[in-house]
Amino acid sequence: MAIDPKTVESDRVLILDYGSQYTHLITRRIRALSVFSLCISGTSPLSAIADHHPRVVILSGGPHSVHTPGSPSFPDGFVEWAEANGVFVLGICYGLQLIVQKLGGEVRIGEKQEYGRMEIEVERSSGIFGNKKCGDSQTVWMSHGDEAARLPEGFEVVARSRQGAFAAIQNQTRRFYGLQYHPEVTHSPLGMETLCYFLFDVCGVKAGWKMENVLDQEIKVIKETVGPCKHVICALSGGVDSTVAATLVHKAIGDRLHCIFVDNGLLRYKERERVMETFERDLHLPVICVDATNDFLSKLKGVEDPEMKRKIIGKEFISIFDAFAHELEKKFGTKPSYLVQGTLYPDVIESCPPPGSGSTHSHTIKSHHNVGGLPKDMKLKLIEPLKLLFKDEVRQMGKILNVPEGFLKRHPFPGPGLAVRVIGDVTVGNYLDTLRLVDEIFIQAIKDAGLYDVIWQAFAVFLPVKTVGVQGDQRTHGHAVALRAVTSEDGMTADWYPFESKFLAEVSQKICNSVRAVNRVSYDITSKPPSTIEWE
Repeated sequence: MAIDPKTVESDRVLILDYGSQYTHLITRRIRALSVFSLCISGTSPLSAIADHHPRVVILSGGPHSVHTPGSPSFPDGFVEWAEANGVFVLGICYGLQLIVQKLGGEVRIGEKQEYGRMEIEVERSSGIFGNKKCGDSQTVWMSHGDEAARLPEGFEVVARSRQGAFAAIQNQTRRFYGLQYHPEVTHSPLGMETLCYFLFDVCGVKAGWKMENVLDQEIKVIKETVGPCKHVICALSGGVDSTVAATLVHKAIGDRLHCIFVDNGLLRYKERERVMETFERDLHLPVICVDATNDFLSKLKGVEDPEMKRKIIGKEFISIFDAFAHELEKKFGTKPSYLVQGTLYPDVIESCPPPGSGSTHSHTIKSHHNVGGLPKDMKLKLIEPLKLLFKDEVRQMGKILNVPEGFLKRHPFPGPGLAVRVIGDVTVGNYLDTLRLVDEIFIQAIKDAGLYDVIWQAFAVFLPVKTVGVQGDQRTHGHAVALRAVTSEDGMTADWYPFESKFLAEVSQKICNSVRAVNRVSYDITSKPPSTIEWE
């Protein structure tokens, strides 16, 4: 259960996903303009596309070649449907090539393939570049091996790259447009300006995507789904997502919500005590704490594969929730039917192919324990009120719900906890306790430096290697740890935070002096992509 797109008070933009790593940035960028956007598989049937009643359809980029057998494409009848309903269509990269090929043009392997930053020049001051002058140039991010060699009848070139490739095309009469570059990435500095002009000036899109509207709609949907008598369980992790989800559902159904906080033995330093105090003192949520440390760690013993860890943890959580539901049934005479989870849009994106697709055009990055880690025979039905929201949008909703600001600013913490921050078997030796102490020192140093709110997420990672060191004039054979801190808007992309060398030196010294098991500290300077934020 999630937001019904048909109830959103704005024109809708639908993105058809063909597997580009940037596809969901398009979704996020458009929402930043107060326009509701949603991403579905590029191979969805025409009925699924039409059901969303979009004002604009954007065809994303992708790793495929349009002239390769089996390459993904929009469904038969899509062009005719778009024209008959006055829908504007924008193809980006692979999407442009789809338009060219399907409407009668020609796409071939580029003589000069273009990757990275490139200069383009405007040839025609109209349509998608109606706010530019002929001869204007800008830097854009290209990523294509194929190129449009011949345009369909009625199309015109609006801009070219310095190498002569078609950078932007259009047929204003048929409402079809194409960009060979990626306007959604920050490497295209004027990309957002182009998207903004296209949506509002060319397509006449009306904005109206507001968190207040989303909140009201979600409360209505929750009430209708749960009904006047049924009870609901909420899995609270202590993070922003589950807390906002719980607060939202509590507002909708009151005391029929029963929250459970599970100590799985994979929490941060004193996390259980700190979180329970916040729930009771600040949020006034009805929460029961269950200590399941032995249950989780016994099942994780000997497991090193991160995907397997996630699935084991997801299954164990559900087992505990089922047992909790039985206890509530004894108390109230009726068994809870629903489980609330704080699943977000990025969780869904990274756990499976594009929503509703059944497709394989994009890769599973990791199974989120709320998504890919859930057992198929789960008895409780899911309520996921945040499933179509990004992290910053959840924080906006939390603010409306009066969740304390300090809590909303907490850095994200993964549901599987430290299991994905200890590389390898989490039950070996004192790996978990060592990591907790290292992480606490790192986070406290960030807070003391006044940097906590500047950084999107920071944490320590335990590496399953030992290195030689010198501590107290003695040779040691201790553990190595890595520190990671990133900046981001929504978790879909991230850059490492550039700490001053003095800060890193002081943190390293504190760690090695305070945690005798550790004698080597590294700092991760990898962005996402190519890495993910978590190490695993």
